[in-house]
Amino acid sequence: MTLASPADTTVHGAYPAQTRLAATRAEERPDYPFQGRIGTGEFPAEPDRYHLYSAWTCPYAQRTAITRSLLALEDVITLSYVDDDRDGRGWAFREHRGPDPVNGFAFLSEAYDATEPGYPGHISVPVLWDKFTGEIVSNHYPDITLDLATRFEKWADPEVSLYPKKLRPQIDELNDHIFENVNTGVTRVAAARTQQEYEDARAKVIEAFESLDARLADSRFLLGDSLTESDVRLWVSLIRFDAASNPQAGISERTLKEFPRLWSYTRALYELPAFRDTTDLEAVSRGATPLETPGVTRIRVEPSQPV
Repeated sequence: MTLASPADTTVHGAYPAQTRLAATRAEERPDYPFQGRIGTGEFPAEPDRYHLYSAWTCPYAQRTAITRSLLALEDVITLSYVDDDRDGRGWAFREHRGPDPVNGFAFLSEAYDATEPGYPGHISVPVLWDKFTGEIVSNHYPDITLDLATRFEKWADPEVSLYPKKLRPQIDELNDHIFENVNTGVTRVAAARTQQEYEDARAKVIEAFESLDARLADSRFLLGDSLTESDVRLWVSLIRFDAASNPQAGISERTLKEFPRLWSYTRALYELPAFRDTTDLEAVSRGATPLETPGVTRIRVEPSQPV
């Protein structure tokens, strides 16, 4: 097994490597171009065929690990983690999180290049890898969890249904709301370059928190008494709010505790092994240095443990 050399932004620069992203955008390709689906003729649902490359620090990658665990697919789909630290070479495999157990790659970019030689684009997690064909099935994170939830039912816990047919229209609508106003909402606060952009972006996140807090007044989960895909998508942002995104970007003077139903909901889900065992609170809180953006005065919030 090969391990990458330590991350070094002085030598290799910070990620993203501009040459890769520039090439992707010049070709007008999506940042997540591998969009194969499980259940097709090319990628049938089979046990011990697929592998997930994940990262403890990435909320989108954590969603796949939570889903895999909730469905009890640990013996069906293997999983490994890239290192927490990243430089201009992208995600890597180092001693802290262990080597790549499937291909022995030192860098995740090798999986991309094995799928498309000379691949110029974004090196992202999660990655769903086909061990039979030696290629990436998908790095399109919204599809991966849906395929885990619906294509491996033969081997999954029959008591768990994260994307039931009767609720799919409601789940899809709620997922869009969560993605726009929470998952990427916190990112837009951090990325704001003017005071008005900052105030508008953080107002949207706060409004979403208030509406979601109210939604939980009469139910255990977002869509009633059953845990769904929407809960997984929201929770990964909530667990990072007090420890990372809020102290870094200055989103709200209120901590998660001051949205009492969201706070109780976050803590209750953390008690479930699928959520707790896929969370590294130390990794979540790393890199929460308050942003300094010329022309933007951000509120200051001290980081705190989310649960």
